[in-house]
Amino acid sequence: MAKTEAWVGNWRPHKPRGPIAALYGSPGPKYALPGLTGISKHDPTKYKAPMFSFGTRHDTGRSDCSPGPRYLIPSNITREGRDGTPAFSLHSRPKQPGLFQAPGPGKYSPEQSGKLIFRTAPAFSLSGRSKDCASDKTPGPASYSLPPVLGPKTVGTSAAPTYSLCGRSKNGSFHEDLKKTPGPAAYKVVNTCLYQKKPPQYSMTGRNFTPGEFTRTPGPGTHHPEQVTFTRTKAPSFSFGLRHSQYVAPLIVDVTE
Repeated sequence: MAKTEAWVGNWRPHKPRGPIAALYGSPGPKYALPGLTGISKHDPTKYKAPMFSFGTRHDTGRSDCSPGPRYLIPSNITREGRDGTPAFSLHSRPKQPGLFQAPGPGKYSPEQSGKLIFRTAPAFSLSGRSKDCASDKTPGPASYSLPPVLGPKTVGTSAAPTYSLCGRSKNGSFHEDLKKTPGPAAYKVVNTCLYQKKPPQYSMTGRNFTPGEFTRTPGPGTHHPEQVTFTRTKAPSFSFGLRHSQYVAPLIVDVTE
């Protein structure tokens, strides 16, 4: 028997030219929109109506809450206040009031009232020395003196020229003792290196060890007097440069025959 196949048309499956959404998987309806009822997880983009909830029962009455029906209202208190019935109570006997002592005519000084109304001259009084000033040692009036007005040391006035007599100086006079002058040995010879060209200087250091039989000393060939350039003119000298890197491209010269 011949096998028959269903006719599907001219279309055949082929490889897509580029990425399409069908090649990638998505989570699908995995995410849910927020609810519109209740207070928990409400949609923030939608309107939410006011909601009220019952409070929890408190364990004990706190000080900030009302006492409730736990006290007794007096019988004379009505919804409009007290009923107005007169009530009396017993109190202790009040103390006998003392005699009122009014000031007599001698308590007033009308002669001193003028100081408050008219101008009066300044008045000063002498008071006793306080105890705090007993230990203070302030200078008295005799400790101060006015500046002099005569002589060269005047302060508030102009001073005239003054002259003074001084003793005769022995330096340069006819009775000067010349044997007290310094001799030639009192002066030091100035080093010539300070005002002339300084020559080369050499120093010899002390030997730190005792030379022995096997002590290595320099021979005559160690010294090179021809290389001394301190006391004679040095001839120009040249040296070869550094070795170039091996990665530098060599010089290529096109030689034509």
